[in-house]
Amino acid sequence: QVQLVESGGGLVQAGGSLRLSCSASQGTIAGDVMGWFRQAPGKERDFVASISYDGARSVYADSVKGRFTISRDNAKNTAYLQMNSLKPEDSAVYYCGAYAAPAGWTSRWPGDFRSWGQGTQVTVSS
Repeated sequence: QVQLVESGGGLVQAGGSLRLSCSASQGTIAGDVMGWFRQAPGKERDFVASISYDGARSVYADSVKGRFTISRDNAKNTAYLQMNSLKPEDSAVYYCGAYAAPAGWTSRWPGDFRSWGQGTQVTVSS
């Protein structure tokens, strides 16, 4: 299994932007679907976005559509989540996940993902 490390979280004002990165410290993400999920205190881990291994297809939660963009650079073994127009309700720990799947596949279900990072905190102040 690939080992993932998230970075890029922090404190930002509402309306601001952050870019999260998910890098593989061991293994390669080249054949994996990459996904971003988030978990606020006392809540379940919610889907944010995922992207197919070839980058051809991406899907988003309705709550972030039009504001967040998922991307990947397989040569750099890294996936990204660009977050714009941030809202206080976006505050959470953000996790990236990975799992091997055919080209064009994506998933919204955390149970599909076999590898996870440790998470990075995003806090949006009002």
